[in-house]
Amino acid sequence: MKTSETLADWYDDHGEAVLTYIYVMVRDYQLAEDLTQETFVKAYRHFNQFQRQSSSRTWLFRIAQNATKDHFRKKNPLIRYFSLTLTEPDSSPLPSELMEMSEQQEALFGSLQNLKPTYRQVTTLRMLKEFSTKETAEILGWSESKVKSTLARALKELKTELIKGGFDYDAITR
Repeated sequence: MKTSETLADWYDDHGEAVLTYIYVMVRDYQLAEDLTQETFVKAYRHFNQFQRQSSSRTWLFRIAQNATKDHFRKKNPLIRYFSLTLTEPDSSPLPSELMEMSEQQEALFGSLQNLKPTYRQVTTLRMLKEFSTKETAEILGWSESKVKSTLARALKELKTELIKGGFDYDAITR
């Protein structure tokens, strides 16, 4: 099978999940689309480096993670700080999800947006995208123990955010 055919299949299988993951990190739908495209372009360019030691899904999410980090590194930190403090981030759900989102899902999504980036990342990968601890560690470039401890802290913070919003943590996270 040709590289382009393989990547087309990967895009069909994982494109929406990669887009959603990036969107949760950047909070801007257009930027998430651009970074998703960049992820698949990088996957195409570096396809020969994919050694199949992990799944294609894990490899793509690692590229997405790096593309997102690179985007934030390129931005001037002072401009980023002031733009985050002076403007309200776009925490609205993806357009395709607007119609299907229940009140509980909205509460979960809104509470995730209030978590610090590392907590959002680990929670999204482990709980929403259902990556294993090992896969999450590989994507984030962390140790498995860091994934476990950060997830525990993130879930505690998520619970606090949900309760603060008047929602039942146990009912939402089932």
